[in-house]
Amino acid sequence: MNKNLKVLVVIVGCMLIGQTINAQHKRKKNLLFIMTDQQQYKALSIAGNSVLKTPNLDKLAKQGVYFKNAYSPMAVCGPARSAILTGMTVENTGVNTNDKTYYYDEEPVMTSPTFDEILTQNGYHCEYYGKWHSMTSHSEIYRNPKRNAKNGKSIFEHGGQNHVYMDYINEYFPQPKLKEGEFYDTFVKRPYKPDPLDSYYGQSYNIVKKDPKKRRSQPNLHGELMIPAEHSFTAYQAKETIAAIERLKDTTFSITLSIHMPHAPMTPTAPYYGMYPVKDMMPPVSIDDDMNNSPYKTANGRMGLSEYSDPEKIKYMISNYYGIIKEIDNWVGEIINTLDRNGLTDDTLIIFTSDHGEMLGAHGLREKNVFYEESAHIPLIISFPNEVKKETIVDGYISTIDLFPTILDYLNIKEHPSNGVSLRDLIEGKETNHGKYVVTEWDYRGPVAPNYMIVKDGWKLMIPYTKQSTVINAMYNLNEDPHEMNNLLGKNPNRVDYKEKAEELRSCLLEWLKKNNSDRYKGVKERELI
Repeated sequence: MNKNLKVLVVIVGCMLIGQTINAQHKRKKNLLFIMTDQQQYKALSIAGNSVLKTPNLDKLAKQGVYFKNAYSPMAVCGPARSAILTGMTVENTGVNTNDKTYYYDEEPVMTSPTFDEILTQNGYHCEYYGKWHSMTSHSEIYRNPKRNAKNGKSIFEHGGQNHVYMDYINEYFPQPKLKEGEFYDTFVKRPYKPDPLDSYYGQSYNIVKKDPKKRRSQPNLHGELMIPAEHSFTAYQAKETIAAIERLKDTTFSITLSIHMPHAPMTPTAPYYGMYPVKDMMPPVSIDDDMNNSPYKTANGRMGLSEYSDPEKIKYMISNYYGIIKEIDNWVGEIINTLDRNGLTDDTLIIFTSDHGEMLGAHGLREKNVFYEESAHIPLIISFPNEVKKETIVDGYISTIDLFPTILDYLNIKEHPSNGVSLRDLIEGKETNHGKYVVTEWDYRGPVAPNYMIVKDGWKLMIPYTKQSTVINAMYNLNEDPHEMNNLLGKNPNRVDYKEKAEELRSCLLEWLKKNNSDRYKGVKERELI
């Protein structure tokens, strides 16, 4: 080969390489956002859970980033979801109760755009499957093929997704007659066999069907749901998402899967029911907490729900909870396989998280609504093969309001005002002030409970936002007291010894309030800590 030909080969080779790099850079970047409902941070095997096995979520984490200290903006559905979608604090969305969602119109709330509204403006095809629980006005951009149930209910109004699922289940698994020991589940109206934790356990349906409390709320249902696993609510929502990926594989898409579970009812189907034997379940260490120096002694109806402080009965709830999450993990695996099969994985930003956690018997409590770790601390995994280094672990403290700017950052969309901060620097290990502490809010009924939680360096402070509130202050050293059994403030006779640490945490909280233009700054500053 002569010299000129060699030069020509080199030039052409460089041009091809350059074109390949440019093509890769310009290739579409999709978003797959998966959010469960009520999954505590410990409910992953990668988080150290030695009982629950979540191989697909573990694999996703190892392909990207696992966040050890991610927290909910507010541990209740509507406020958390509105904050996640807009990247704004709960105070700034105005959505501080579940009632301020869907068609709420008494005052302007959730006035900032969602990340999907911004992606739509940038050419993305956006679809959303599962629980919505935000303002319906923000759902107009979604292009789901089916947006209404047979009864006319939109999937983006209260109960809409449930109605669409009922259309499906009525077709594929019509309601069967009850067998001995079964009752109708009030969520999907199909038979279930109650566990000892359920108040119907050991009773006859003929007796309780006249009970005025027959239509019990979701958290009161515990047992085995007698429908085929392939027709479960989780399976239905996951299959909708898989179909959407197959249909949109040649477009630039953003697909959200908002799974109802592991929110109550705690009624898994076989084979997930009993997959984790009840006898092997371990009650929470804090289940016997007397709560005498806690601001949450009466929270979540605790005083009238002694069964959630029963170390034997709570094992049934834990077993069911783990079974439900195992089903979720299996379907996440199927969804990721769909991306792989269509060559989409490398160019899809995948986010897995939850809106808030579940107490699961810790401190004798069920559900969420509190600042304890089981309620406020949630899982977060981000995978983006061409952008994010594998097997990255982030220890920094973050809130899921940070996902809004992170999504725009990684998808190369112009930055939009929000209260969050892109997680890119933390992911890439760059020096940043972000991640030093995290704040979670609670303003459901005013200062009749702690309103702010701040966690920094393993220390947690919980306080109301007024000087006048009679709610006791609380501070825990999670490094030595991970189960939050020893409140160092409140009625602690040695609380003065912890004044300096409490003031340090408050100063960070005040910094956060000031940054986000909070009206609560003055009240938090004047609050007496000791």
